[in-house]
Amino acid sequence: MEGGECGKKPFRKAIVGGAFDRLHRGHRVLLDTAARLASSLLIGLADGPLLAGKAFREKILPYEERRRLLASYLDGKKISYSIVKIVEPIGPAGTDGEADVIVVSPETYERALMINEERRRNGLQELFIVVVPTVLADDGGPLKSHRIRAGEIDPEGRLVNR
Repeated sequence: MEGGECGKKPFRKAIVGGAFDRLHRGHRVLLDTAARLASSLLIGLADGPLLAGKAFREKILPYEERRRLLASYLDGKKISYSIVKIVEPIGPAGTDGEADVIVVSPETYERALMINEERRRNGLQELFIVVVPTVLADDGGPLKSHRIRAGEIDPEGRLVNR
């Protein structure tokens, strides 16, 4: 591209949300995808009622520790970001007028549709939805935080010897 446009990203602000417990390879793929697509990130970090139904919930790292680990990872990405606590499913994604893309996993695709419905009600443009495929662990199962909390796999998806 000419005129210095080759470094321009296709979106202004990407929204990503989740508990980000035991920051693992799947989380990093999601965050890296968002960072490649947008000039800035808005990360909704789940807490409170949003964690209630999670397996091995008692082993989820405290909010401040998850926030610190997430910020530490993002600081190495050289991208503008903000992390906000969310305690309900839509959070600021339903009202942020600068956001133009949401990056989700297949499991959270339905939530992205709910967010776009809320944005329509609020008179905002729908977010472009990017679905990042599920990252698999070495055993072929999904790399998920609850499996790490259960001691089945490590954050890279390697099987843990018991």
